[in-house]
Amino acid sequence: MFPDGRNYSVTVDPAEGWEDRLAGEIARRVGSVRIAILTDQTCEKRLLPKLAAALSAEKLIAHVTVVADGEASKSLGTVERIADEWARVGLDRDTVAIALGGGVVGDLCGFVAATFLRGLRLVQVPTTLLAQVDSSVGGKTAVNLSAGKNLVGAFHQPLLVYAPLIPLSTLSTRDFASGLAELVKHAVISDSALFNAIFRATAQDRDSLRKDPALLADFIARSVRIKAKVVVADEREQTEGGRAILNFGHTVGHAIETASIHSGDPLRHGEAVALGMLAAVRVGAALSLTPSDVETKLRDLFARIGLPTNLDGHLSREVLAHLGVDKKRVGQSIRFVLVEQIGKCRVERLALEKIREILSTVK
Repeated sequence: MFPDGRNYSVTVDPAEGWEDRLAGEIARRVGSVRIAILTDQTCEKRLLPKLAAALSAEKLIAHVTVVADGEASKSLGTVERIADEWARVGLDRDTVAIALGGGVVGDLCGFVAATFLRGLRLVQVPTTLLAQVDSSVGGKTAVNLSAGKNLVGAFHQPLLVYAPLIPLSTLSTRDFASGLAELVKHAVISDSALFNAIFRATAQDRDSLRKDPALLADFIARSVRIKAKVVVADEREQTEGGRAILNFGHTVGHAIETASIHSGDPLRHGEAVALGMLAAVRVGAALSLTPSDVETKLRDLFARIGLPTNLDGHLSREVLAHLGVDKKRVGQSIRFVLVEQIGKCRVERLALEKIREILSTVK
């Protein structure tokens, strides 16, 4: 719960029939209102029909907007198209927006909901592991500019987050691993026991978590609790060592992700963040703050999960130059998350040139 009394629940639903339970929950919370569903092409085919039928059974009328799959949809042009459509069909301030999809849909729908008619109520229904453990919780919404990721956005807390596990069975191995990267991130910044549990669970089989829904649900819940605790203490990232700690791995990770998009061989967000975490612990080790074995432990875990570990191969001049295009930059320094030990991190203001100097020893 936030200091002013606002709160919302995050439900992790591991069972079939989640669409009916979600529709019933929305109906109980908001009554009979108009619903605006924003989804992507994949979820439109796989998930929308059952959810739309469940909402209809609760007498909730849904208008559906579908965007193309992929990061390219997170643009101001797409925001304008959605807002124009919502205005044209007569949505009003009583409308509840539902984001049905992964992180792109959640960020995009959240931003339109935050700004259309100066704010609509929002329900996040994250259908990827990455979105369930990270982007759907905390109220950050944003779209990209050509200059970088998530540079235009708003804080807009949802009415409800409902995370069904059944859709995760359709994720590719690569997308599932990408989601695990953010789960590992939360463990590194706040919970060494969770880190060790993930390490043990993946010791023999990288797909073990996909085969054990109960264990996966437990890990997701623990990860969400970590993020929720940080967000409640510093909702708008105004405290020097507060919410900024959630950016562990993201400063370099976002730069690597952007460069990969420009190269024509885009990395998944979690893949780039994994590389960014390796970069962060390398910087910490160079500053004599991070124990030297942390990078080895992370590299070992990422290899088990199926995440990239070749950091040096991604530290191009473009990546190092792009570090300055970051929301956390203040002048020529940046709030950078450093690891003291697994389960404990801190935020320091570091000069951009110092970070570049440490990371450019290879390229």
